[in-house]
Amino acid sequence: MILILRLVRESYLFAFQEIIVNKVRTILSLLGITIGIFCVISVFTVFDAMENSIRKSIASLGTNVLYIQKWPWAMGGDYPWWKYWQRPEASLDDMREVEKRSALADAVAYMVQVNKTVKYQNNYIENIGVMGVSQDFDKVWKFELADGRYFSLSESASGKNIAIIGADLATDLFREGDPIGKKIKIFGRNIEVIGVITKEGEDFFGNSNDKAVYLPVNYFKTLVDLRDMGSTIVVKAKPLVSNAELRDELTGLMRSIRKQKPAAEDNFAINETDIISKGFDSLFSVIAMVGWIIGGFSLLVGGFGIANIMFVSVKERTNIIGIQKALGAKNYFILFQFLFEAVFLSLIGGAVGLLIILIITLLVSHFTGFHLVLTQGNIILGIGVSAVIGLISGILPAWSASKLDPVEAMRTGM
Repeated sequence: MILILRLVRESYLFAFQEIIVNKVRTILSLLGITIGIFCVISVFTVFDAMENSIRKSIASLGTNVLYIQKWPWAMGGDYPWWKYWQRPEASLDDMREVEKRSALADAVAYMVQVNKTVKYQNNYIENIGVMGVSQDFDKVWKFELADGRYFSLSESASGKNIAIIGADLATDLFREGDPIGKKIKIFGRNIEVIGVITKEGEDFFGNSNDKAVYLPVNYFKTLVDLRDMGSTIVVKAKPLVSNAELRDELTGLMRSIRKQKPAAEDNFAINETDIISKGFDSLFSVIAMVGWIIGGFSLLVGGFGIANIMFVSVKERTNIIGIQKALGAKNYFILFQFLFEAVFLSLIGGAVGLLIILIITLLVSHFTGFHLVLTQGNIILGIGVSAVIGLISGILPAWSASKLDPVEAMRTGM
């Protein structure tokens, strides 16, 4: 153990001396490793942040929730829209039948949206998402109320002219005033505000409840024709019921509700967030490969730089190698000494690359809303790649040094 520690110490001293004596040459040679590690790990750092944001946004839609719609969700590839455009929209009657017949659904809700201008006195905001929702919408869609209350069963059934609005919309329309009990105008109608949703911020897809308006769908349908609008039935599974089980049940129910023949193709789509997740998994795998290719060229150049340093170092220290061997140093000692030096130099280049990434992540997170984190996994990956590059680059120089004849080596150095 003492011999190994001494070997490591001497190898470290040789490597450190190489850096001190040949600063410019070492810095230029390590630049390739630094750039390569920066390219690869920065790509993974950005993608990790994007992936976390996307998965958080997808999770907010509900992992145990299915969406009955006209159009199927798809990621990439050709989309045969002509097969779907004549399908009927999901209707309130469909929702009621699913709610009545389903044994596996914990909650069923209907939702439909249109963009409109919302007014309060002299204040108005354009292009606000106004949604008509059924009574159980709060059971299938995640949101909390900061003030006020949700629709009562009688209010939903009778289609009362009431609304729940987002936090930003409440601030913009009412400034510092209390919106509860006040009346806003949508479609030229007066609608009483009974609740304000807690501020959430936008998710990765730009969706947010902060500027949304929720109306009871039975009131909403008196303002617009639901047949001409893209609507959705949201179905939440009971505990311990898988999405696959719920999907099978809903497929049978919808075919029965719409009286489809056995051989007929489904005239509806049952979507789930897993479709989006798998689509992004494929996308990220492709982009990660591109990141490795871009960084790989820099790492290759850096590897040649390390190898060049080591060959020069072997040549400059040929006399010292001969003396070490004459004094009894084994081949493995010389081999390890130069391999350690190559790995050490490569790790320095990689560490500089990681340090640059860390500084950039801190600056981006501080000055923008995009949260970047240099994760422990990416740090380990950067260090590991640096060590491997150093090891591979140093094998030939270290091997040639270990095989030098001590007499010839001392004679060459004279």
